[in-house]
Amino acid sequence: MKGRSLAIYSWLAFGYAFFYVPIVLLVVNSFNASRIGSHWGGFSLHWYQQLLDDPQILAAAWLSLRVAFISACGATLIGGCAGLALGRFGVFRGRMALTGMVAAPLVMPEIITGLSLLLLFVALKSLTGWPESRGFTTITIAHITFCMSYVAVVVQARVATLDFSLEEAAMDLGGRPFRVLLDITLPGIAPALLSGWLLSFTLSLDDLVISSFVSGPGANTLPMLIFSKVKLGVTPDINALASIIIAVVTAGVVIAGVLMLRAERKRVAQRP
Repeated sequence: MKGRSLAIYSWLAFGYAFFYVPIVLLVVNSFNASRIGSHWGGFSLHWYQQLLDDPQILAAAWLSLRVAFISACGATLIGGCAGLALGRFGVFRGRMALTGMVAAPLVMPEIITGLSLLLLFVALKSLTGWPESRGFTTITIAHITFCMSYVAVVVQARVATLDFSLEEAAMDLGGRPFRVLLDITLPGIAPALLSGWLLSFTLSLDDLVISSFVSGPGANTLPMLIFSKVKLGVTPDINALASIIIAVVTAGVVIAGVLMLRAERKRVAQRP
């Protein structure tokens, strides 16, 4: 039994090391004054300064953040409605078609999704003249298209666990359907909506394949810019950019963990 535990811990340590050691090396190299990663040239913040002085990277980062925010909001709105309909109502006309449309982007290869959206925008331009060029708008529409499916799945799972007797009691007490939706249903699915928004924001910020199909000249997202630079070799400023992203994500995870811990302690303290 002791030997089995040692083997399990060894494999666990190997797994964590395999995942985190490269990240640690990346962060360390971002402070390396030398351009050669295998040679330590001393501690320096030069690459961070160079990164902040690069207008191309700053423009790509700003574009990615704007697209991710708007896409997350749009996907949460549309996907939340779809998930609420699938989880709240039983059999209705068009349910199978709606379920298929929700599930399709989840299993469809990204290259197929990107190509189909590209053909759609090309056809729309030839028929209506819109869009005049592919860029922010087309990328945002494309991201909403595939992100809303993830939101719908999360919201549907949450709705399935709700106690609908609360809604019935509220309506028995004279509550209007819209008021019941605002006071009972939405607070119940708020955690799922927040999770779906965060998931959509992350997926949009990270997307490369679909963005490459629906973007045009001068509309490079951050993943597209990083991919184009990495093809020519990893430069120290890319290490600095990755380190900043890691720091932001780590801070978000820590803050979320602290808030969840406080909420759990408060909930335990309120127990009779």
